[in-house]
Order: sequence, then C-alpha cells, then structure tokens
Amino acid sequence: MSLVGYARVSTADQDLALQIDALNVEGCARIFEDRVSGSKTERPGLAAALEYLREGDTLVIWKFDRLGRSIRHLIETVAELERRGIGLRSLTEAVDTTTSGGRLLFHIFGALAQFERDLIIERTAAGLRAAEARGRKGGRPQVITADKLDRARAYVAAGLTVREAASRLKVGKSALYQALGRRSA
Repeated sequence: MSLVGYARVSTADQDLALQIDALNVEGCARIFEDRVSGSKTERPGLAAALEYLREGDTLVIWKFDRLGRSIRHLIETVAELERRGIGLRSLTEAVDTTTSGGRLLFHIFGALAQFERDLIIERTAAGLRAAEARGRKGGRPQVITADKLDRARAYVAAGLTVREAASRLKVGKSALYQALGRRSA
C-alpha cells in the first residue's frame, strides 16, 4: 500500500514545484507529472500513474482540477480507481476516498454532476420542442432540393452513377444517396 502522486500544470512555463513539494511532504513514494492543458485527453504522466497504481494504493493530487478535465471526467476516473481498489486523496479539498466520509462527499459531488447533466438534457429537449412548436426545425438545412432530386433521378435513369450525378449537382454522394432512399420510399 503506497501513496502515488500526480502533479499537472497547464503550460510548459508554469512550475510544478508547489505541487511536488506538497506531494513529497504527504509521503508519496513516486510522483508522476504532466505539463499539458487539463482539457487535453492525452496526458502521458496520468496514464503512467494509472498504470503504475495497484490495489490498496492511493493516488494523491494537489487539487481535483489537476486530475479531471471536467467534473464528469473526474467522477469517471475516481469510479475507475474505486473499481480497482485504489483510493484518491486531494490535498487542497481535504477529500480522501479511502475514508467513509471522503467516499460520501465524493458521491455527493457525483450526484450533483449527474443532476446538472440531467437538467441540461431536459432544457435542451424543452427548447427543441418549443422551437418545433413555432415551426422551426433544428439541424442543418437540406442540401438536396426537390429540383435537384428530380434532376438526380433523371441523371441516374440516363445511366449515370449516383456519384456522377452528385458531382454534376455539386452535392455530396452520401446526401444524394440518402435523399434518393428517403424520397423513393
């Protein structure tokens, strides 16, 4: 059972010293680091830390935002650690998922994040319904007009392939295939 540290700064000219010092004081046996924006999916230091961790270990971070790209990503990462029997300790937020109180607090965070996602989905659906009731349709405008579809059918009847007809009409072949299938049915 060991403490493994992870430190991250967003740019190469920022300094990791404060985080690394705190992780060393905490007693981390090994510290992994990244100098990359938190929004980036590719974080080699985090990937190496996650690979290095074993059941019973605890990942120690300076702050939650150093670990997760978003609250959702943070919750997914913690859930994966929990599934593997690995704890998480955040020094700044004083949350330790190896304790019952820390797990409770983190699950409350997760429930709030899920609630927020559900509200966004509900609001989006309500907005789409309201727009539709006012006669507005979402999505991209149709590229294939009735006139273009008639001309495409004539081209295909004359022996051209759908690809050739699409090229002559200056539309994508996928859009034309879809329009031909939708309107002929």
